Amino acid sequence: MAAQTPTPTTSSAAISPREGSLCNGISPWLSPVAMLVTVDLALQGYFGELRVLDREHLPTEGAVLLAPTHRARWDALMLPWAAGRRVTGRDCRFMVTADEMKGLQGWFLHRLGCFPVNQGRPTLASLRYSVELLACGQQLVVFPEGRIRREDGPIRLHQGLARLALLATSQGVEVPVVPVGIAYGHADPRPGDAAALCFGSPLRAQGQGRDAALGFSAELARAMESAEQAARSAVGRPISSP
Repeated sequence: MAAQTPTPTTSSAAISPREGSLCNGISPWLSPVAMLVTVDLALQGYFGELRVLDREHLPTEGAVLLAPTHRARWDALMLPWAAGRRVTGRDCRFMVTADEMKGLQGWFLHRLGCFPVNQGRPTLASLRYSVELLACGQQLVVFPEGRIRREDGPIRLHQGLARLALLATSQGVEVPVVPVGIAYGHADPRPGDAAALCFGSPLRAQGQGRDAALGFSAELARAMESAEQAARSAVGRPISSP
């Protein structure tokens, strides 16, 4: 279960005028209601067991960039449960695809701190806004695979997260990038399954340009694979060796 709620470290007020063009910030009334409905009722009601591994790797102060594997829509609830406001005093600010920000779902996401990004070709506005969030000590979540992938195999990442980490570093914002592995008892999670989330050791992006981004992405992919293997073992479904 989540630890006792720390005092929030960052205001939910707009970070900058740029926020209004990308999302509506975090609604002070909708956020706790959403946590109750999605995490307390839906997540904990659906799964038979929830486990967090190596939480000591999760920074509880300062900027942090979470890089989780993406195996099911439940991932978006697992992260606030394991690393959200009740645990770290900070909300999880999600980068999502533009398609997810449409319709009724989009209405809610706009008011829960989510904002759209094209991971293959992130716009300068989304990258600058992300750096501003990190500079304010926020906790940003980016799924670097870009889509849900249920099949086993090598992890392949888009370059958006690496570019963001390098940009933040170049602007003097120290950002630990925490690889996260998420696993369920079945590839398509079933009621009563076990679910686990594992935090890997934080990484630091260094350098500039395409080669630096490619090198960091490769390092991150290896760390995510390791974290996912630990999570898979915890739910009794270890990844088979090739």
